[in-house]
Amino acid sequence: MKLPLYVLTIFLGIVLAVHLAMNGKVGSVINNPRVGNALFWCIGAIGAVAIGLSGWKQDALRPLSQVHPLLLTAGLIGACLVFAIAWIIPQVGAGPLMISMLAGQIFGGMILSHFGWLGSPVQPVSGMNVVGALVMMGGVFLATYSPAK
Repeated sequence: MKLPLYVLTIFLGIVLAVHLAMNGKVGSVINNPRVGNALFWCIGAIGAVAIGLSGWKQDALRPLSQVHPLLLTAGLIGACLVFAIAWIIPQVGAGPLMISMLAGQIFGGMILSHFGWLGSPVQPVSGMNVVGALVMMGGVFLATYSPAK
């Protein structure tokens, strides 16, 4: 049963929302989201190295030669994403940003699964999936819309 994994995923989404809002707040407090985010990534890199070393095995990097170099840009993509998010949160708020990002993640996930890209199990997009995505977009609009004052 995959229910525990979905519950964990929802929890991770909550953690992500708090994590990104914290990063945005640091950038806002020091009045420089780029410097705040750079600090965030430096601390994260130290944590990542510590976590990675805890599972280190001899020749751990040997299979790296089999990894397509383009896949290694994921770290840079992640840094750019978090820089952008840290810049946007103080302007639109964490809620609207997360709701909009979730919509983008759902569309991206549907495309990845439909084509089986990046090792995702193939799950073709159905008409019901498209209807669900459109309803979700309506929900994003309703959840983020605020009439002009």
